[in-house]
Amino acid sequence: MDPLAEDNRRIPWIVALLFVGSAAAAAALLRLSWNKPFVAAGLIGGALAFLASRWLARRRLRRLLLQGDVRRVLSRWSRSFARVPHAETMAPLLTATAFAAYGWVGQARAALAAAARGPAWEAALEHRLFVDTLLLTFEGDRDGALEQAGRLERMPLPPAEPEVRGRMHALRTAVGAFARAFAHRSREGDREALERASEASPLVFWAMRYAAAVMAIDERSYGRAQELLASAPRWPAESIFRAFHDEILAQIPSQAP
Repeated sequence: MDPLAEDNRRIPWIVALLFVGSAAAAAALLRLSWNKPFVAAGLIGGALAFLASRWLARRRLRRLLLQGDVRRVLSRWSRSFARVPHAETMAPLLTATAFAAYGWVGQARAALAAAARGPAWEAALEHRLFVDTLLLTFEGDRDGALEQAGRLERMPLPPAEPEVRGRMHALRTAVGAFARAFAHRSREGDREALERASEASPLVFWAMRYAAAVMAIDERSYGRAQELLASAPRWPAESIFRAFHDEILAQIPSQAP
């Protein structure tokens, strides 16, 4: 559901091939370090530089997502839209995801309407339930949002590595907690699920944070609500988060710490 999450699923024979290849590379590097230490040092330096560049790129991407500028996010995504399989369906769906994640409700609905219907649309049911839950919540249809979140949580998890399945389960659980928070029907553990999801997936960071802040207000944890929104960007008028932000802060008593 998060188009920026790395897909860690692997075909078993590829996993075995990668393992054998990495073991062979390590053995070759050890031999080189003994016979030609300068060459080995260069190879190690190149590998470290590659890893550092990947790490910096991920940090920059996370920083971009947390800034709340959906236009910049879409500008970055648009470079790969043409290469997405079934682009006539998936490009509008990914566009709708970005708009929904930052509270641009009308723009997200327009993008969904532009997506071609067909096999790819049907196959993207999980993704669509995710987006629809966000939009129905923002539109005030709490019962509709709870229904879609329930459908999402009841879907069987696809075959994947345990780590990937765990991430998918956590995000589905957080989407249910998100819908319940705005419907003021939260359960024990929902706020923790929302905060974990916000840290795990920067795309939905602010959506989950605002839901957690609503829960904090309901629980009269006013200090926690302020902490959750302390670094929020100044949202444009197109984003529902602007109204949410002002409304949540207005619920905090002036004498609250």
